[in-house]
Amino acid sequence: MKFNNAYVVDDDKVHHFIIKKLLEKNDVRADISFFENGYEALNDLKVKLHNDENLPDLILLDINMPVLDGWQFLAEFNQIRKSFTCDIAIYVVSSSEHYFNAEKIQQFKDVITDYFVKPMTNDVIKTIFL
Repeated sequence: MKFNNAYVVDDDKVHHFIIKKLLEKNDVRADISFFENGYEALNDLKVKLHNDENLPDLILLDINMPVLDGWQFLAEFNQIRKSFTCDIAIYVVSSSEHYFNAEKIQQFKDVITDYFVKPMTNDVIKTIFL
């Protein structure tokens, strides 16, 4: 398995449920933490960094969220990632290709591993995790 510790950052509870079911179906045994916005996930990253705890090796990041959206998360993530001792793969996941603004994707090309349009599928889970 490529990833052992992942964050799902998405305000859609149905998306959380779908990911859980797809991971179970594919026998993916990663430790998954769910967050409803970028602010919660960023705070958790900072706490783990401060306490020298294990950071995620994967983040599945939605773009359109309340409080702190995906692009804002990426901007802040970019500022603190120099402090990380490990690489964190970020897959952007969005309900619409409309959110995959070419300029934004280009701006964060060093941070974004890949991007997918929802809904998550079996094939996407296999591509990411297996």
